[in-house]
Amino acid sequence: MKQANPSAGFTLIEVMVATAVSAIVASVAYPAFTGSVQKIRRADALVAVMQVQQAQERWRSNSHAYATLPELALPAAVAGGNYVLSVDRPSATGYEVLASAAGAQAGDRQCRYMKLSVEGGNFDYSSGQTAAVDNNAQANRQCWNL
Repeated sequence: MKQANPSAGFTLIEVMVATAVSAIVASVAYPAFTGSVQKIRRADALVAVMQVQQAQERWRSNSHAYATLPELALPAAVAGGNYVLSVDRPSATGYEVLASAAGAQAGDRQCRYMKLSVEGGNFDYSSGQTAAVDNNAQANRQCWNL
């Protein structure tokens, strides 16, 4: 004779334990995931800044000074809209390119602003939480992926 099969399925305690374990795993994985996404978006900004740098050098080879962003005919927004570019203080010897985080990337506090300064052939890469771009050298290397 067959014995009666106890009810199949999970108990409430088993379901609660599985939910708790899932929540712990998600809470550990989410920051790593968002950090990777922010780093990828920063790479988009780096590419755009380098494109401005190349365009500036082409412009300068035909002119007596560096150009503004509209003169270079480059877009102010980085693909995806996560950074906005601006060219400041173009002169005969240098310029500055500032990439400001926008949209979802604005949550990237450490690298919210990234600035490339060119003066007399010297390059300075800086970054920061504010437009003052006052990160230390280690944070700058991390933001610029150097």
